Amino acid sequence: MTVLILGLVLFLGVHSVRIFAEDWRTGVRARLGEGPFKGVYSLLSLLGLVLIVWGYGLARQQPVLLWVPPVWTRHLAALLTLPAFVMLAASQLPANSIKAKLRHPMVLGVKIWALAHLLSNGMLADVVLFGSFLVWAVLSFRAARGRDRVSGALPAPGRLGPTLVAVVVGVVAWVVFALWAHAVLIGVRPFG
Repeated sequence: MTVLILGLVLFLGVHSVRIFAEDWRTGVRARLGEGPFKGVYSLLSLLGLVLIVWGYGLARQQPVLLWVPPVWTRHLAALLTLPAFVMLAASQLPANSIKAKLRHPMVLGVKIWALAHLLSNGMLADVVLFGSFLVWAVLSFRAARGRDRVSGALPAPGRLGPTLVAVVVGVVAWVVFALWAHAVLIGVRPFG
């Protein structure tokens, strides 16, 4: 569990600088320059992600059961991750209405993904992993909305074409992940 927690602290810590230390982040970015700052940020994020994956794998080898979720929660989790995938796709594609309306669809997608997995998993490692991401996403969304209010900037209006592309890409990614990649990468079949 130590490796998992270390990975979460590193990964979510790097991603929390804008939540808790925006001025410090701005100063460091100015001193280092955009490229080096992004390089250090990416390297620390990647290291944190590797530690999370490794630590979660280690923790799953010695499971600590907290509760046994009902079977229907697996189906609910699979269903909830569908809009999470659509939001992830929308966050990366410009000029879509989802991004224009929600402003921060990736963070909202992380919230839904984490909640879905908390509902359907009762192991301690799952609670630590998905609970950490849920708390981070709640705080990140709150901070991002606060920055939006301060800046007063309005998002560009979305268009139908890019919105449909975001939905299709998200649904296709969800189908591929739910029916194949989740089993290959995680070892769990959401629908089986």
